[in-house]
Amino acid sequence: MGIRLDSASAFQGAIISPHYDSLLVKVIASGKDLNTAASKMSRALAEFRVRGVKTNIPFLQNVLSNNQFLHSTVDTQFIDENPELFNLKPTQNRAQKLLHYLGHVMVNGPTTPIPVKAKPSSTDPVVPSVTMGDPPVGFRDVLLRDGPEGFAKAVRAHQGLLLMDTTFRDAHQSLLATRVRTHDLKKISPFVSHNFSNLFSLENWGGATFDVAMRFLSECPWKRLQELRALIPNVPFQMLLRGANAVGYTNYPDNAVYKFCEVAKENGMDIFRVFDSLNYLPNMLLGMEAAGSAGGVVEAAISYTGDVSDPMRQKYSLDYYVKLADELVKAGTHILSIKDMAGLLKPEGSKLLIGALRDRFPDVPIHVHTHDTAGAGVAAMLACAEAGADVVDVAVDSMAGMTSQPSMGAIVACTKGTKYDTGIALEKVFDYSEYWEVTRGLYAPFDCTATMKSGNADVYENEIPGGQYTNLHFQAHSMGLGNKFKEVKKAYAEANKLLGDLIKVTPSSKIVGDLAQFMVQNNLTRAEVEERADELSFPQSVVEFLQGYVGIPHGGFPEPFRSKVLKSLPRIEGRPGASLSPMDFKALEDGLRAAHGDDITPEDVMSAAMYPKVFQEFKEFTSNFGPVDCLSTRLFLDGPKIAEEFEVELERGKTLHIKALALGDLNKGGQREVFFELNGQLRSVLVKDTVAMKEMKFHPKAQKSIKGQVGAPMPGKVLEVKVKVGSKVEKGQPLCVLSAMKMETVVNSPVSGTVKAVHVEPEASLEGDDLILEIEE
Repeated sequence: MGIRLDSASAFQGAIISPHYDSLLVKVIASGKDLNTAASKMSRALAEFRVRGVKTNIPFLQNVLSNNQFLHSTVDTQFIDENPELFNLKPTQNRAQKLLHYLGHVMVNGPTTPIPVKAKPSSTDPVVPSVTMGDPPVGFRDVLLRDGPEGFAKAVRAHQGLLLMDTTFRDAHQSLLATRVRTHDLKKISPFVSHNFSNLFSLENWGGATFDVAMRFLSECPWKRLQELRALIPNVPFQMLLRGANAVGYTNYPDNAVYKFCEVAKENGMDIFRVFDSLNYLPNMLLGMEAAGSAGGVVEAAISYTGDVSDPMRQKYSLDYYVKLADELVKAGTHILSIKDMAGLLKPEGSKLLIGALRDRFPDVPIHVHTHDTAGAGVAAMLACAEAGADVVDVAVDSMAGMTSQPSMGAIVACTKGTKYDTGIALEKVFDYSEYWEVTRGLYAPFDCTATMKSGNADVYENEIPGGQYTNLHFQAHSMGLGNKFKEVKKAYAEANKLLGDLIKVTPSSKIVGDLAQFMVQNNLTRAEVEERADELSFPQSVVEFLQGYVGIPHGGFPEPFRSKVLKSLPRIEGRPGASLSPMDFKALEDGLRAAHGDDITPEDVMSAAMYPKVFQEFKEFTSNFGPVDCLSTRLFLDGPKIAEEFEVELERGKTLHIKALALGDLNKGGQREVFFELNGQLRSVLVKDTVAMKEMKFHPKAQKSIKGQVGAPMPGKVLEVKVKVGSKVEKGQPLCVLSAMKMETVVNSPVSGTVKAVHVEPEASLEGDDLILEIEE
């Protein structure tokens, strides 16, 4: 039995016609080896490519995967009896796309924004050894056997302190701007599964990781969940769900939140930590119901701010927290959580708060989350344990401290031999930490230690959440405020007071941060903002918050500030999502299939439901550059060096051997040819040199002395221009929308009049004070 394709032969100088058929491969095999022969043939076909030449390779690949053919029962009617052979799937061409990506990075630098000038470490982390066989039984086995209620009872009955490891999510969100890739999480996952089976849970999903995966890492967040679940079957997974905001920054229709939780549970999520950025109960209840109906463990989280041990701070008193906990327990939460997102819990406050909750709810497990920004996190978590907490959050030592969680090693060591013993082997923590210490070096361009060298107790004043601190710093740098970060932190405290002293966690923390940067960018004091509130062009997030799009804050909205900002804009009363029409998932899926083909999954539909524009850009990126998540982190960020040889595993059993050979000169079209060796064959890609092609453009600045000249309040990209030359505008009327990072700002007219000239168009990048348009009064 044989497979033979040799109707022509290839030689140097051969003329390539549109239907040229080269000598590909000849495999002769006995019948019992036909599968092997077909496999070799398939590999050869997958490698064969002549640019611009049509081939029948997809047809041949269908033949080689056909069961009738592989069982040697083929006769002259084979093609007639198997019309599906002509269902030709377009080739993925992954190897060529990855070469194009690597060439692009070599020519133009990283595709993801880099906040500081630092290079990824050249040292690759070594994964500690893992014993063979299945991992030990863990708490997930209890959950699968006994369900959420039984799981909660087991947690409450457990002797000793339980830990949730945040290294896979909140730790890197807090220290490395959420940039850790699935590639590095997967490598350490088997070690975690085998050596930390007694963890309460592993936090590895939700929060900012969902959109950042697509937006900056060009990878699918659902694929991360699926792959980690396969590698860690015994430890419960935990995610952060923003109540009615799901994993977004806005409200969604109720059915979208329910559907999201359902799909997350199907993909391996176990515990849903549900919170609301304002502790707004209606939003929390929706998230709890969605997680519960999906079959997940519901962990209702009360966001903590203020200081319950300070009698002078009574807006968020001990009584406030206990009453809110009452409502959540009545609503059926399996676990009660305190979410101290800024690290404001001091040891004395921990004893008061957790002690009061334990007395009130003796049978409900209590889980405490904090950040170590001020350096008191370990002391606070030990105090929580003594007061009756069942679970506290930690991060492995090399990813702990500062704006991250308290050190796992410190908690394990401090409780060893006591009734709070975690049961975790300290030497395994050291091995785990060593991996992450080296891995962290790969993310040097995003590491907060570039400017922040230690924890800072000023968090007790500015109350910036740990998860936001690095991102706020990143935004400040991108907007030219890197040298004014101290002022940004002070402005953050003032912005919080302007907005009425909010619970600050995504998205409310983003609202406060947007306002703080706006104040610093425009050199405005709190008093000046209050005085000029009716004429300033506030960030869109601030306006929408005051309209009620996020929910109702404890104590109500600040007046007269709210009325001065909103003027005649509409206001929402009650739960924002309640008035939204249900999302039509069938129509959404049909639209995605029309745009991207039939390989759209239910997970893709949910990604598009949460982040339509980000998902669209993600699909366009992967269509151009292929599965970049297969690349090592250094290659993804920095590209290969000339003459460097490396391997890329596309999937199990399919590995590319690549060598970067040379970088060509700039041609007349502004392109460079980048040469590679791929699996022993010469390949090249043409890459446009964006730096060389960039034309020098000088945008005029707005003259502040001329009232009708409208300038950009901050650097950003123009999303929309709402007026044109000749338009009549009123004072306060929206003129255009700018975007900087995740912050959108509506620029309003400072005067009434007629638009004389428009100097920008959508997608234009502006610096601060760049002239947008001119109005003639």
